[in-house]
Amino acid sequence: MIVVVAMMKAQQGKEQEMEDALRAMLPQVEAEEGTLQYILHRAKKEPGKFLMYETYRDKAALNSHSATPHFAELFAKIGPLFDGSPTIEILEELASIPKKG
Repeated sequence: MIVVVAMMKAQQGKEQEMEDALRAMLPQVEAEEGTLQYILHRAKKEPGKFLMYETYRDKAALNSHSATPHFAELFAKIGPLFDGSPTIEILEELASIPKKG
């Protein structure tokens, strides 16, 4: 399984616009066959800071997600909203506990 963790910060005054664009992506990503999880988080102490936690069946699924038109549209929308560059890490899951309730 491939894990992607993306940390993004919105410019001051653009927080809601970024959140709306990120939220709008979820239903489109849900239809992707190889995307297992796509979870949006917002920092409690810093409302303009967002973390996206994504899991993919394999590298091909990640590549497929990255090549979708909705992915390109998202970055066209949020690119101008960034405060600095996003941080994106690609990881390999080694162990976990099952999701509870």
